[in-house]
Amino acid sequence: MNKLEDKQIQDRLKAKGNLPRHIAIIMDGNGRWARMRGLDRIEGHRAGRESVRDVVRACGELGIEVLTLYAFSVENWRRPRREVWALMRLLRDTLYEEVEELDRNNVRLIAIGRLDELPKTSREALFWAMKRTKDNTGLMLNLALNYGGRVEIVDAVRRILEGGYRPEDVDEAVFSAHLYTAGLPDPDLLIRTSGELRVSNFLLWQMAYTEIWVTDVLWPDFRRKHLYQAIEAYQRRERRFGMTSEQLRRGDGGGR
Repeated sequence: MNKLEDKQIQDRLKAKGNLPRHIAIIMDGNGRWARMRGLDRIEGHRAGRESVRDVVRACGELGIEVLTLYAFSVENWRRPRREVWALMRLLRDTLYEEVEELDRNNVRLIAIGRLDELPKTSREALFWAMKRTKDNTGLMLNLALNYGGRVEIVDAVRRILEGGYRPEDVDEAVFSAHLYTAGLPDPDLLIRTSGELRVSNFLLWQMAYTEIWVTDVLWPDFRRKHLYQAIEAYQRRERRFGMTSEQLRRGDGGGR
């Protein structure tokens, strides 16, 4: 795709006027990509960096508010120790190497998950990159690290109990305010690569009304053209939030 074609597609997407505010991505298929090429699994993760780079650039150019990437789950600690520590080193190195471009492109980096349990060097790199970009006002790049939807809910309950709330005072708004994602809009669009049809313990509370788009493309092969396909599919969908199509056409309120 050349620059002219890219701009034309972006202009068309913007002209439709219903771009998703928040896109979440389950970046799946790195291991399979490497295995198909006779490579070590970590090479698939390294190759996936270019996919992240291209998608972050495209989201910034489109004016997407939030991009959440499922980078490392609480379950991923169960993987072979060698792979886990290679991933932690890759995370550290990527943060140091990519922050200059993020800052130049006005991207603000944030993260969700049990961040205090990350290895010291990876945690230091993350907090350094977040501090470096904290004043940026463009795309918010949200990394889900040592993240799990169930532990997020458990942690939210613990914070609510610690806050001394009475049961009758706890509603959806109070609960949402105690999640890792407090202050962020819920995802409008979830993209999952590699063809798997599951949410894998990702943003379980937040995805109640999220539109889901799945592709067989493995993450290291995913590029902005696939992102555009997902957004185009999203723009064709009717988001009813429990209402009927007739209510939406009459403008009877609702929406999230």
